[in-house]
Amino acid sequence: MIRVLRRHRNWLMIVIAVLALPFCVYFVKTDYSAIRSDDFAKMYGRTITLIEARRMARLFDLSLALGMSQFLQDVAGRAERDPQGQAYGEFILNLQILRHEAPRLGIRPAESEIVDRVRNLGAFRGPSGFDMGKYNDFVQNVLAPNGQTEAQIEELVRDELALERIKQLVTTGVDVSETESKADFEKGYSKLFVNVIRLSALDFAKDVKITDDEVWKYYEQHKADLKSFEKRKVDFVSLALTDEQKKLTGKERIDALQKLADHANDVTQALLEKGADFKQAAAKFEQPVQTTGEFSSAAPDPELMKDPQLSGGAFRLTPQEPVSDPIQVSDGFYILHLAGIVESRPLSLEEAKPQIVDAIKAKHTRELLLAKGNEIVQQLRQATAAGQPLSAVMEKAGVKAEKLPPFSLIDDSPKTLEQKPEAADVMMVKNAVADLEPGGVSDLFPSGNGAAIAILEKRESPDPAKYAEGKAAFEQRYLTNMRTVAFREWLRDRARDAGLKTSSREG
Repeated sequence: MIRVLRRHRNWLMIVIAVLALPFCVYFVKTDYSAIRSDDFAKMYGRTITLIEARRMARLFDLSLALGMSQFLQDVAGRAERDPQGQAYGEFILNLQILRHEAPRLGIRPAESEIVDRVRNLGAFRGPSGFDMGKYNDFVQNVLAPNGQTEAQIEELVRDELALERIKQLVTTGVDVSETESKADFEKGYSKLFVNVIRLSALDFAKDVKITDDEVWKYYEQHKADLKSFEKRKVDFVSLALTDEQKKLTGKERIDALQKLADHANDVTQALLEKGADFKQAAAKFEQPVQTTGEFSSAAPDPELMKDPQLSGGAFRLTPQEPVSDPIQVSDGFYILHLAGIVESRPLSLEEAKPQIVDAIKAKHTRELLLAKGNEIVQQLRQATAAGQPLSAVMEKAGVKAEKLPPFSLIDDSPKTLEQKPEAADVMMVKNAVADLEPGGVSDLFPSGNGAAIAILEKRESPDPAKYAEGKAAFEQRYLTNMRTVAFREWLRDRARDAGLKTSSREG
């Protein structure tokens, strides 16, 4: 484990700069909304079916409802639902890993531990501790409508306890010395004065010329990958709040949505009956059915653009499971039914030409940008080594330097540089200059629609008294981050060992 941490030492120094921000996710990533086959993924020599994946996705939602934020942060890399479905995919795959590794490591939480943890979940706590009323209400109004039972709560709590012990095992021996702590504190809180040279891809794109011969060669080389987008057509019913109900707030709005949810579940249950016809079942509940036109994932139907979950839900439907669960949007629920699929097909040269031209142009633009950017980097470094002014190099290259407001790698102030719209790529700048000495020139790094070069003008050390004041808190945060990195590295290695293969969308 110490070897792993040393391997990531330089990266850790950058992480020190963003202690107050979310981590870069180290987990295996997949786009859950993109998966359309009957198989979700393969790992440990077995197939995770789409049905199983959907069940585990509901466990993600249950974790949210139970307030298990740290558990979700560890397993899914975030503690909230995301519109692209990526958190669901990470949760499903990483939970498989944890459930495989826990028994292998001899970790089996006792029933008494599980019961005690359930009683201490925030969702069930009242002024006097565990509140049986809240528990029963949760079982009736949250679990039952989603086809879940108390067993799923115990299942998640068992996973949480196992995860905590795995983290303890994986991070044993991870520590921080006084010398490292002090050096990293100074590095993190020093004030940096930085100039940035930005290169726009648009300036290079205008010089790119593409011949018909290049287009033809690209087509011949990539013919197998040049396909049309699969298109879908869906029927749907929308159960929405009335205009008056949309004005409700608090408990009144929740109660109105709950009634809609109950009604949506009734409709769904009727649709799941053997031989059920979507339009007839909807008519039985007096729900008008609407039908979209054909649409692709890249260009959703206008009706489905009201919420990103709707398009993703449409592409999770299969001929075997053509009806969705109720999909909640801001003011109600949708139920989707797969009405048709237009399979992707190979594109002709003429059909593919626009995207081929775009691909070739992007490639040549990137090549020109990298060549020019790296040339400027080398010229700036040579000028620095020779003690020559950098302004002459920049003037010759036709570029200008932008002086950024002074900042620290760690900024605990309420309004940090990251929050300023004109510095959206400030984290890239921080990464670029973290290990530079005054006068140093960074490598070329991505920035906006192009690339940039950072020059560290000077570094002002923090007040020594600040370290004495915040030493304990800083060391704890630093240690927590080091242990998180160690755990995520372990999890990534386990995913590789599991032989993970995920289904993906074509074309």
